[in-house]
Amino acid sequence: MARTMDFTKGKIVGPLVRFAGPVLLAMFLQALYGAVDLLVVGHFGTSADVSGVAIGSQLMATMTNLIVSFAMGTTVYLGQKIGEGDKESGGDIIGTSIILFFGIGVILTIVVPLVSGNLAKLMHAPEESFPQTMRYIQICGAGTIMIVAYNVLGAVFRGIGDSTTPLMTVMIAAVANIFGDLLLVSGLGMGSAGAALATVVSQAISVIVSFFLIRKRPLPFTFGPGRIRLQQSIASKIVRFGAPIALQDFLVSISFLVILAIVNTLGVTASAAVGVAEKVCAFIMLVPSAFMQSMSSFVAQNKGAGKMDRAVTGTKYAIALSTLIGIGMFYLAFFHGDILCSIFSSDMAVTNAAAEYLKAYGIDCLFTCFLFCLVGFYNGIGHTGFVMVQGVISAFLVRIPVSYGMSRTIGSLFSIGLAIPCSTILQIILCAGFFLHLKKRDRHLSS
Repeated sequence: MARTMDFTKGKIVGPLVRFAGPVLLAMFLQALYGAVDLLVVGHFGTSADVSGVAIGSQLMATMTNLIVSFAMGTTVYLGQKIGEGDKESGGDIIGTSIILFFGIGVILTIVVPLVSGNLAKLMHAPEESFPQTMRYIQICGAGTIMIVAYNVLGAVFRGIGDSTTPLMTVMIAAVANIFGDLLLVSGLGMGSAGAALATVVSQAISVIVSFFLIRKRPLPFTFGPGRIRLQQSIASKIVRFGAPIALQDFLVSISFLVILAIVNTLGVTASAAVGVAEKVCAFIMLVPSAFMQSMSSFVAQNKGAGKMDRAVTGTKYAIALSTLIGIGMFYLAFFHGDILCSIFSSDMAVTNAAAEYLKAYGIDCLFTCFLFCLVGFYNGIGHTGFVMVQGVISAFLVRIPVSYGMSRTIGSLFSIGLAIPCSTILQIILCAGFFLHLKKRDRHLSS
């Protein structure tokens, strides 16, 4: 049976790694949703199907990241309350979150399929793959309510220090998605539409399993149907913590979509190549992403307990561990990107172009190990407004201008991709400067 973790006492590294491990595995399996779609389509579909899934899944990934970021408000608020010892407030926080995010899910489920054509046009989907892109967005958009439900449940469990339960549910869903892709794409030849349908069905299975597990396991607070109501004071806290993170991730994701739109003007091969590289990137960035989510929970509990020195020490350990793995990811992405990209496409032209773009992400691996841990720290202590500001500044002052400038001058996918590590460096500088600012105000940050 999964158990929750109290991060406010005892050793730091052991519990942090045990918590981050399931988070990492869950993110790995969740990344398989789009990756398996692209892998199966890449081997059993056409280049147009690959481009359609690449563009469509990137849009859906943007929406998913937006939901995950907004749900971080629940993780942070719940974690801080548990750290304060006010565990009974947990039931009210969960009940309010259910109502709040259910409304968001319903709206997105209705709107996204209706505007799928406009979204495909906005992304400059190549003419050859426009129908495939539109179908993928329509089908996945109709299942948005499942994306919302799964990620809110995951946010709740991480907030109480349980990262194992979300791992179990996504593991079942990932297996279902693999079988669905093989049946619908390989067996029935449904192409991008089959890949999208398999993704939606697997997410529905994940939600069903999550609700079943919630009813079977004990929680560190009282929760029942009577607590499922919208409490304005709690909702405002969740929004105050989550909205800046969501807005930041949304605008940053928009900057990546702008890069994809720029690349799409170069033709279907370049479009498919960047889609393949992004799928590989989803895996090589898993470790820093897992530490970012884990640090949000770790720091939130210690913030609530008034142990900021412990929060800082934990962040330093997380950066050290993430850096060791980041060096390995750099080596793989920069020097062996062709091998990684060939997993997702049998088209040599697409694979070579994807490997060229992936080199830029390899360089970024050396910097995200610092950035993501710092972002998790700031999320955990509630400075989500700063997280939003630094992300937006780097996206619109560096990432978009550099990628556009490179596309108009050098024109290679590697040069366009260099905009990504350039923006990360600026973010690290901003985060370090803000830490020095906070350090002057709080002596506990000096450890």
